[in-house]
Order: sequence, then structure tokens, then C-alpha cells
Amino acid sequence: MLPKQIRLTLMSVIFTLTAYQSQALPLDKLTMPKGYKISVYADNVKNARQMALGDKGTLFVGSRDAGVVNAVIDSDSDNKADKVIQIAAGLKMPSGIAFKDGALYVAEVHQILKYPDIEQHLQNPGKPEVIIDDLPTESHHGWKYIDFGPEGELYVPVGAPCNICDPDDNYAAIFKYNLTTGERQAVARGVRNSVGFDWRPQSGDFWFSDNGRDMMGDDIPPCEINHVTEAGQHFGYPYFHGGDIADPEFGKGKSASDYQPPALKIQAHSAPLGIHFYRGEMFPDLKGKLLIAEHGSWNRSKKVGYQVSVASLKGNRVTDNQPWISGWLQAEEKVWGRPVALLELKDGSILISDDFANAIYRVTYQPQ
Repeated sequence: MLPKQIRLTLMSVIFTLTAYQSQALPLDKLTMPKGYKISVYADNVKNARQMALGDKGTLFVGSRDAGVVNAVIDSDSDNKADKVIQIAAGLKMPSGIAFKDGALYVAEVHQILKYPDIEQHLQNPGKPEVIIDDLPTESHHGWKYIDFGPEGELYVPVGAPCNICDPDDNYAAIFKYNLTTGERQAVARGVRNSVGFDWRPQSGDFWFSDNGRDMMGDDIPPCEINHVTEAGQHFGYPYFHGGDIADPEFGKGKSASDYQPPALKIQAHSAPLGIHFYRGEMFPDLKGKLLIAEHGSWNRSKKVGYQVSVASLKGNRVTDNQPWISGWLQAEEKVWGRPVALLELKDGSILISDDFANAIYRVTYQPQ
């Protein structure tokens, strides 16, 4: 059903949603453990990617292909959004967003924008401040996932501008920025394309996903979940993949022992994006475990991924990784959704964005 009201303002477009199209999304095809329930939180959020939660409960959502940033609002607190407000449009792949001290931060390919006091100006956010303006301009792996770390600095990945190449130190890394001093520090190097990271609550250690290189076959190299134990560690790209697979072009004369191996290897081409250590109380069996959104393959002869998995840890060692929610990939390789990012709400429920179905799901749990 189309919205009944479309109201244009100078700086934004507001869509008032009068009904949900959840019947168009085949949630009954999704499988998950007993007690879990998935519902549609919003289904009119084009190309939904990273999410961030405002102090007043506004859900901000970036996009990659749509070039827009939206504010998604549940004004009657029924756990279903009833408004989608377009904050910005015409941006270059604004996939990554973050919220801090009342301001919304948006990552374009080449720069980071700041919208101060955003929840007071949803309908007219004004011109943003440019707070970082020296990022590379290449679109290849140029879209980003951003967030503020425990120390208050902004973490910004810069992917390799290629499938496989040996770029300079401004690429294939995750950096953190002190926005007060302007200082930049490399958190991790040898990172081909990370579009998700989190800090483990128990230790504060930094973990991130990384997508393996293409064109080496269906089953190698694996995608990776990595654990940073020392700032600036090198995770192998482009010389080694998955810890021990030498690149046929760039691996000659290199030693795998010089690089940090992955904490978890994931089936090649599964494309792990958002990751999240579960902190809440609603899902008691997930406390401290790592949720992984596998966006799904695009060039494997038989599709893989298209699920959210959950990894268990003992100390810093990943002991197990199993599907948690699956079914976006159906028989005959028909795909109806692609999970991207995860966001934990205050009540412990989890939001999952889907840039293929233009939807955001909410996962809850009730004991059987």
C-alpha cells in the first residue's frame, strides 16, 4: 500500500506510513531456534544498511545504493515504525552512520559529515559539518561502517580500491580519529573490506569482519572474523588470505607467520558484514556471543550466506559458529532478503537491516 501523505519540506521528505506490507515479506520462510520471533519493524526503508539509535529513540538508517539517510520513528511505541523521514539525499554511498552526543555522523566515500542536534531538526536538519575530508575517493570498497569506540574516537575503515592489489597505507585498513585533535591512528592493517565491527564487552577488545578476495574459486579464500590484540596489527591482505592461503600474485616471498590469523573462518563469499556481541537480557542463551550478518554471495556458482549466524567464544577463542536465523535464501537459489547490520535495543531485542528487501526486522524471545 502506498503512503497516503507525502509532505515536502525544504530539507527533507516525510513519508507517513499508514499500513505495513509485512505480508509481502515471507517471514514464515525464516527458521530460528524455538522461542525466537521475527517481525517487520519497517518495510519502506530503501537499501537499509547500518543503523544507529538516537537518545530519543529515533532509528537512523544509512544506505549504500540509494544515497539517502533516513530517520525511522515508532511514535506510538508499538514496536513498528510509522514514519520514515529522509534526512539527506544525493550522498555518495552513505552506508555508515553513528550517533554521539546528540549528533548524527554520516560516512560518505570521501568524507564524514556531522548533523548536530539532529533529533531536534529531523524535518529540517540543515547543512552538515564536514569533520573528515581527506578520505580516498574510490567507490570500490569505499562504502563504510563507522562507530565510536569506548575511548570516544571515531573508527573508520577504508577498503582496498580493488579486488586484489597492493595499495598504499591509506587503504586496506581500519583507522580511528580523535575528532578533537584530528589525529589518525591505524587500528588494523591488511584489511580488504570490513563493513562491520564491535568491541567485546568483557575485555573491550576490537573485533571486525572482513570479506575475502574474489576470483580464487568457490571455496577459497574464506571470509574472516578478526580480533585485534595490538593496535596496528596486519591481517594479511593482499599477501595472505584466511591466515595461511598465499595470494598467487602478491604472496611470493612472504611468510604467513608475519600476519595475524583470523579468529574465525567463514565459508568463502558468505560476505559477513555487521557483527554484534550480545549484551542484553532478553536472549539468555546468547549473552556474550557474537552475532554475524552474512550478506550472501554474489559470484559463487552456488549461493551461500544470506543468514545471521552466532559464534560462541571461550576466552578469545571461537569454539563454534552456527546459523541463528536463515531462510532468506530459498530453493532454486531464490533470494528474497540480505541481512546487513545488527542493532541491539534497550529492551534486549535485536534489529536487523536488509538492503535487498528494503526492510528492518525486530527479533524478540519468549520462553516456550
